[in-house]
Amino acid sequence: MCTLGPATEGRVDELVAAGMNVARINFSHGTPASHKSAARAVDQARAGIDTNVAIMTDLSGPKIRLGALAGGSVELEAGRPFVLRVSGPDGPPGDAAGADVSYARLAADVQVGDPILLADGAAALRVIAIDGDIRTEIIRGGTIRARAGVAIPATRLSAPALTKKDRDDIPRALALGVDYIAQSFVRSPDDILALRRLLGPDGPPIVAKIETRPAVDAFDGILDVADVVMIARGDLGVELPYEQVPIVQKQLLRRALDRGIPTIVATQMLESMTSAPRPTRAEASDVANAVFDGADAIMLSGETAIGAYPIFAAEAAARIASVCETDGAAYLSAGMSRSPDTDTGAIAYAAVALTMTNAGIAAIACYTRTGRTARILASLRPRVPVLAFSPDPHVVDRLALVHGVVARHCAALDGTSDRIAGLERIVDDARLVRGGATVVLVTSTASAGSGPTRFGIHRVNAVGSAP
Repeated sequence: MCTLGPATEGRVDELVAAGMNVARINFSHGTPASHKSAARAVDQARAGIDTNVAIMTDLSGPKIRLGALAGGSVELEAGRPFVLRVSGPDGPPGDAAGADVSYARLAADVQVGDPILLADGAAALRVIAIDGDIRTEIIRGGTIRARAGVAIPATRLSAPALTKKDRDDIPRALALGVDYIAQSFVRSPDDILALRRLLGPDGPPIVAKIETRPAVDAFDGILDVADVVMIARGDLGVELPYEQVPIVQKQLLRRALDRGIPTIVATQMLESMTSAPRPTRAEASDVANAVFDGADAIMLSGETAIGAYPIFAAEAAARIASVCETDGAAYLSAGMSRSPDTDTGAIAYAAVALTMTNAGIAAIACYTRTGRTARILASLRPRVPVLAFSPDPHVVDRLALVHGVVARHCAALDGTSDRIAGLERIVDDARLVRGGATVVLVTSTASAGSGPTRFGIHRVNAVGSAP
């Protein structure tokens, strides 16, 4: 998943060629015009190619940000004072002595002694006095940029999860035809349900960003109502001691995988590539561990949005993930440990088990109206790809985020025809497997709304040939 920004303008097709599956448009930055231009660029890049690319917009949420800075960035020095001015983000540019912040209630929410981190921890402050503005001491210095994030403990934040800006941005996101909407600073399942009501029953799936301690505490309830979860480690590293973040990441990914909920790991995956053409060895290991932990996607932020080497960063992430899933397959987090609790889950479990005992099976194919069957199959982490065919083009694009799924659009199979025979024809026509290969077919044998849905597994010798 790559964040679009100034560095990717006119280069979205290169990102797709480099391996981008999901394009992120961050509503915290840019303008309505630039967001529309970015979405149009993705539409143009994915037109006429076999690779599916989804679009995700990221709502700002109650994210606190610095205002403008003289020269675009400043260097903060430990031990010096720094004032956070709550007069608004449109005052004079800030400098090494202080800057405006975007959140007018910050002085009411923080207390003397509270830690405040800037730019995902690039600099650390401690509140020493509040007199309308927030007066702090710089505990750890560093370089901060204009519009950098200002992180305070989530338990202090009184702002609602959906801000007025979010409510204004939602219709624009829907008008762009996005495939996912990410909700920032989720603290409880109720936050997601509130967004769901605004999106309506036919709205895009919701990505719940886990970046607060309350969200970690309420994680199982969030899994009940979210479509995807993102482990957003930047602000999470403010909420938790940084040494706990790797453990929490593994725990949350495992719990989501057990529930069949797709996951994204985000923030500073290849941070050094913002200014360097190669990742560090530690960053390569970080990406690899996210893959081994079972993440469906890894997200690049500044690396592609404002970095000097956005295409190299996307290529590096894709190369690391690809090698980990082939040469490092033995280390991948398996999804077969849980017991199936639905008919669909039981059939998916049986289909994946069949691939594990028969080396001649090349793929699992499914016909899916909503994408649910494909997601369940993928969550079990089969050793072969899941070929998902859907009559809904939106479902096809959304499945670009899900691990190991190759999705294609197809004509609808009506409820009166033999679904297995229909899927067999679709698999042959798609030519995604080599001639003579064996494919496990998983599909409903009943039409929607016609009573209990029954599933079956069949094996077919595909006659098509892969390109």
